[in-house]
Order: sequence, then C-alpha cells, then structure tokens
Amino acid sequence: MDMASAPGSPAIAPSLPCRLSPLAQAFVLHFGEMGSRWGINRTVGQIYAMLFLAEVPRHAEEISEALSLSRGSVSMGLKELASWNLVQLRHLPGDRRDYYETPRDVWSIFRTLVEERKKREIDPTLTTLRSLMMEPATDAADRFAQDRMAAMHEQIELLTDWYAEMQRLDNERLLQLLRLGSRVVKALEFKDRMLGRGKSGLAERDDGQS
Repeated sequence: MDMASAPGSPAIAPSLPCRLSPLAQAFVLHFGEMGSRWGINRTVGQIYAMLFLAEVPRHAEEISEALSLSRGSVSMGLKELASWNLVQLRHLPGDRRDYYETPRDVWSIFRTLVEERKKREIDPTLTTLRSLMMEPATDAADRFAQDRMAAMHEQIELLTDWYAEMQRLDNERLLQLLRLGSRVVKALEFKDRMLGRGKSGLAERDDGQS
C-alpha cells in the first residue's frame, strides 16, 4: 500500500545514515532468533524489527547496509512482510526508491498479525474440518473420528467468534478489557460459588451423597 498521500501521515524527510545502536542491535537480533519460533524467516524478523524501531521510513539499500544483508534477501523479506500487511510502502517526492515503515500504532500491528494468522492457519483448518465432517462415516471408527472433529470444530469456532467480537472493539475499550485481568476470573469464580458450581459446591454435593 502506497502511503505517500495518506491522511495524517507525516512527510518523509531525507533520511540520515542508518546505524543501529547496541541496544537496537540486541532488539533486532532477538527478533531474528524468535522469528523461526513464530513461523517466519530470521531475516524477515530482523528487517521487521529494524523498521519497527526506525524513526523514519527506510529504503532497501539502508536496510541492507544496516543489517549486513544482501539486496536479494532484503527484497524477499520486504515482500514477505508486505504479504502479511506488516509494512507500508511510502514514496518521497523526486525519489524513485521505495521506502518502508511499520504502522506506528502497536495495537494495529497486533490486530493485523492476529488476523493474518487466522486467515492462514485457523480458517483453512475450519474448512477442512467441515469437509471431513460431511463425509459419510462407513464404520464406528469413522463415526468416532467425526465426533472428535466436531468437538474440535466447536471449540475453534467459539474462539473465532470471541476474536470477532474483540476485533469490533476500539483500542481503548480493548485495553480496558485486558486490564481487567484476574478480576474477570474472580468474578466468574464468585458466580460459580453463588450457583453452587465451584469447588465448595461440588464438595458439599459429594458429602451429601456419601
């Protein structure tokens, strides 16, 4: 997405030489190491981390020089990040080079990452489960397998429905919800005790039956 004329976007000033401080280098290296655990290439993780810390958008040559990576690796890494909608393309008037930056809003980055993972991992799984559940069960083993698939499908759909509700919230409301933290759990435990469904309620019923 070309953000050169996006409303509210700051103008791109000529960039200063891109040199990473020791602190920034540590952050970039950590993201590279963590990349493989998150299912992305180490180079992609380093490029993203560098752009996340950058005060101004950077072009491929600057990224290549700062991270000591080949232009080919940087180009492929930027394409991968663009496919995840995690970088934005910008242009400087009179400069034919492409500049890249990450969204400034951390919540926007988080929402984008979760949405992309859902599309790539969760949605195909739900589609496969639905398809297999529609297949005729020829024996008891198939019927048992479909019952297990149905249980998995139900749980995943419950989570995706919850996710859809969270996506509708604005950032401030979502932050308020997350800050509730353990208070939500305590409220649910209190409700269970009131309804006799907590541990104490179970114990009382057990005593009454013995």
